[in-house]
Formats: sequence, structure tokens, C-alpha cells
Amino acid sequence: MAQMFDDHTLDYLMESLSNWIDDDVKAVSLYRQLVAGHYPDEKAFVESLSEEEQLYLNGILTKEMDYAKTGQDDVRLTQLNEVYERLF
Repeated sequence: MAQMFDDHTLDYLMESLSNWIDDDVKAVSLYRQLVAGHYPDEKAFVESLSEEEQLYLNGILTKEMDYAKTGQDDVRLTQLNEVYERLF
């Protein structure tokens, strides 16, 4: 991961988005926003998103959290869930 945030939740989000950027323009856009935005926490990032972006991120997070559950990565699951809970 290139950037480290004070809030490690955003680090996990960035890493998760990086899994999608090769195949999805929307993921690239969210990734770039996250990198360029200098957000203090996940709440600020989520609040900066449009409704469409929030819906898209919801879909990615659902898949990424399922992956974390399958891999029994509780830390990753908890961090991603913090973002997920902010979406709606």
C-alpha cells in the first residue's frame, strides 16, 4: 500500500479497492478519490461520495467482507465493516 492513513480503516479500504481497479473504472475513481482526498476518517470519505458511488462501494464491500469472513481475517472484516456501516 502506497499511502498510510492515520485511520487504518482507510488503509483497508484502499487495499480492497485496489483489488478492483484493473477491471473497473468506478473502482479506479473511488481509489483515486481516496488517495487524493486526505480524508481524516471513513466518515469523511463516505460523506464525500455521491449516492451512486455509495451504492457501488456497498457492493464492493459486501464482496470484500465475505472474502474476509472466508479467510477468517477478523481485523480486515472489522475495518471494512466500519466503512460499510457509514454508507446508509
